[in-house]
Amino acid sequence: MTEPADRRPPRRSIPATVLGTRAERLAESQPPLAGRIVAYVLFFLLGAVVSVCGAFVQALWPPVGVLLALAATGATFYAGLRVTGTRLGAGLPAAGWFLALLLVMVPRPEGDNVLWTNATSYAWLFAGSILGVICATLPTRTSWFPGVPGPPR
Repeated sequence: MTEPADRRPPRRSIPATVLGTRAERLAESQPPLAGRIVAYVLFFLLGAVVSVCGAFVQALWPPVGVLLALAATGATFYAGLRVTGTRLGAGLPAAGWFLALLLVMVPRPEGDNVLWTNATSYAWLFAGSILGVICATLPTRTSWFPGVPGPPR
């Protein structure tokens, strides 16, 4: 027996199903300050780890490695946003990612490089930066200033 069309729940798009709607994200409760501080530190370190691992993965498996490294990078930035509920939660993993990249891009005295000047390295650097900006500008549960919780609702 089928339900009438007006009684069925509305169909949700795939992004809305996976990420949730803006209203659902804004309705989530804010984590306590101590939990957010611990999460900020952990996500900063996780961003650095993902950066170093991604530098090797994108070079190891050229066509698929870039996509795998970008998926891990984007997931880290978005997880920081969702766990903390602040834009700073996405910005700190991006900062750790970028600082680790600065260390990885410097050539060693022996002449070894981790990131070479090729298309896959440039694609990973550019697309990872764009993912960090996108995640840091998504709607959050906070006020306009990043990292500061908004008034209670």
